[in-house]
Amino acid sequence: MTQQPTRTTPPAPAARPSFWRTVRMVGWGFLGVRKGSEYQRDLSHVNPFHVIVAGLVGAVLLVLLLLGVVNWVVSGATPAG
Repeated sequence: MTQQPTRTTPPAPAARPSFWRTVRMVGWGFLGVRKGSEYQRDLSHVNPFHVIVAGLVGAVLLVLLLLGVVNWVVSGATPAG
């Protein structure tokens, strides 16, 4: 009786660092909600330069959003007097 050779699946190719994956990671970081397993997986698949750029862009967008909300609220206020 001959044995069939066992087929092994080739290992999955290493994922390239993706800027969009980094943006998603930074976005969840801004919200403060993140699964530990997702965090560990993302750490092995991100480029540190992408994290810095995405963090700076995210911070600027957050500040602009807050300024816009404040201006919108203040513009609707009635003057005292």
